[in-house]
Amino acid sequence: MRLGINLGYWGLGMDADNIAVAQEADRLGYAVCWAAEAYGSDAATVLSYVAAKTERIDVGSAIFQIPARTPAMTAMTAATLDTLSGGRFRLGLGVSGPQVSEGWYGVKFDKPLARTREYVEIIRKAMSRERLVHEGAHWTLPLPGGPGKPIKLTVHPVREHIPLYIAAIGPKNLEQTGEIADGWLGIFFSPEHAALSLDPLKAGRAKAGQTLDGFDLCPTVAISVGEDVKAAADGQRAYAALYIGGMGSRDKNFYNQLARRMGYEQAADEIQEKYLAKDYAGAAAAVPHDLIDSTALLGNTERIADRMQAYADAGVTTLTLAPAGFTLEERITALRTGVEALERAGLA
Repeated sequence: MRLGINLGYWGLGMDADNIAVAQEADRLGYAVCWAAEAYGSDAATVLSYVAAKTERIDVGSAIFQIPARTPAMTAMTAATLDTLSGGRFRLGLGVSGPQVSEGWYGVKFDKPLARTREYVEIIRKAMSRERLVHEGAHWTLPLPGGPGKPIKLTVHPVREHIPLYIAAIGPKNLEQTGEIADGWLGIFFSPEHAALSLDPLKAGRAKAGQTLDGFDLCPTVAISVGEDVKAAADGQRAYAALYIGGMGSRDKNFYNQLARRMGYEQAADEIQEKYLAKDYAGAAAAVPHDLIDSTALLGNTERIADRMQAYADAGVTTLTLAPAGFTLEERITALRTGVEALERAGLA
């Protein structure tokens, strides 16, 4: 099992520290450094900067939002980043959510599965450097009846195939991800509930005539180092409450639905009700300790090593860490502990 690092969003006052974290992860042998985007910093610019400041570590988008760019633009960006980084780019995609898609990008959040499938088809065509022709429900290239003509990408990526990941939570999206992608970007993944994600992914791989062999299972998990496990979990409450309670709309919150499938229906209701009522402290307090503990790495090196073994046993191939804490020292400590725990578990 390999390790990754997720820098999250840029522009939160820790930008210089983020580069130091990426460089330390590079030095420690981490496999990949991911950056995110929502409606603040864009991931492509961040990744180009990180790639310039590192030597070996891959850089990946977790995620590029599908409503933010046309598929051809995403292919151009992926090819450019792969070239600039010397073949170190990984393309992660996601549909975002209805509030961001429609409120920020002005793109209707409809038929997300069909849109994703078509998006990936166009990207793969473009990056293969064949002349781009596509006729679908969401995109037609070239546009009919006009001056457009089939053209091909002029940039030559370092690799013939750039790894493509999809962030998926719901069963149908997971199944499609297994069918059309090279890897999966997960969140709130619990080894004890691995079947909720892996069964649909396996079904999708079977549709493509494949197994999970060679498919990168890559969840992001928080890591908080310390002897007091309860205190470490409490530090993750606000984050969990934001996603389970306030990410998306009341009717379309994929993270809330995931918590329900994990057996936390009552807690999911309470977290959402309190969060939407702006009782953020109450929402955080309503997050069950077991939910946090099962989806994060908490405690000392030995305990974290045990949990890493559980992730490996569940089939995870790249475990991406999101270090807790706001100081550079805390985040570097988490990075180093991750490597020590991986070695202790015999997974390095």
